[in-house]
Amino acid sequence: MEQVVVVTGASAGVGRATAVAFARRGAKIALLARGETGLQAAARDVTEAGGTPLPIPVDVSDAARVEAAADQVEKELGPIDVWVNVAFTSVFAPFLEIEPSEFKRATEVTYLGYVYGTRAALTRMKPRDHGTIVQIGSALSYRGIPLQSVYCGAKHAIQGFHDSLRCELLHDKSRVRVTMVQLPAVNTPQFSWVLSRLPKHPQPVPPIFQPEVAADAILYAADHPRRREYWVGAPTAATLIANKFAPGLLDHYLGRTGYKSQQTNMPNEQAANLWGPADDRSRDYGAHGAFDERSSARSYQMWASRHRGLIAAAAAGVTAATLYFARGRR
Repeated sequence: MEQVVVVTGASAGVGRATAVAFARRGAKIALLARGETGLQAAARDVTEAGGTPLPIPVDVSDAARVEAAADQVEKELGPIDVWVNVAFTSVFAPFLEIEPSEFKRATEVTYLGYVYGTRAALTRMKPRDHGTIVQIGSALSYRGIPLQSVYCGAKHAIQGFHDSLRCELLHDKSRVRVTMVQLPAVNTPQFSWVLSRLPKHPQPVPPIFQPEVAADAILYAADHPRRREYWVGAPTAATLIANKFAPGLLDHYLGRTGYKSQQTNMPNEQAANLWGPADDRSRDYGAHGAFDERSSARSYQMWASRHRGLIAAAAAGVTAATLYFARGRR
């Protein structure tokens, strides 16, 4: 039976790559985003990959429109099996250079958009006692960095929301699953369209990964949602571990390096998407950003995370063999 999947933020970046990844296994995919140009292009990608697309223009900060989109999905494609929350917008700037209205808008999209999407999915999944919700997070869900107070605040909120909801589902003994995927720096168009007041063009903090790495991890999480969260990329793991044991040192380190590491040497020329889609002028941004030459197409850390049992067994085997030969020598 074909899987029915909803992906928010599906017109570009990680959302676009995720939709295509689900399409390769023949899923029926609802594509939710604001930009008509990007949505139509994403629908073509899904069709070419072997899936069935349903593009729905929607601003996820509008709860009523998200509910209406969920109704449309179930009427046209069938009961929703997987809902993936990806959509976001943000502002690159020091905190005091962000207007209150801008902070509010970015939070409504990036945090409340996940809340509204989760509610729309859960009200349909829970009576059926079936379904999976995947929240797309970041290393910044745990570790705030300079110039991204809006984004970090929203991602921290999503993390807390996720933990709370998961506890409730466990209390109810529900078979609906919710999991979270914490991503590293990803080469997406966000760095060409997020509102920025930086003097230079923004960039992800290296090392950078391609959006297909994220999409692959999201599919795996959707298929194996019992784990509360997945870390993608060694930089994510290193950041979260360091933040757990030495957050104060990270504060000082990021205070020294965080401004320069998030900017290129190029002038800042942005097509800001805070108040409206950046692809409303007949431009499709696609899944990839401007950093292909500097981005990795694989994550060995994620491979290791998937194969924890195999690695543990291999380690146990090596340990046993070492002990055996050590005893033999004695």
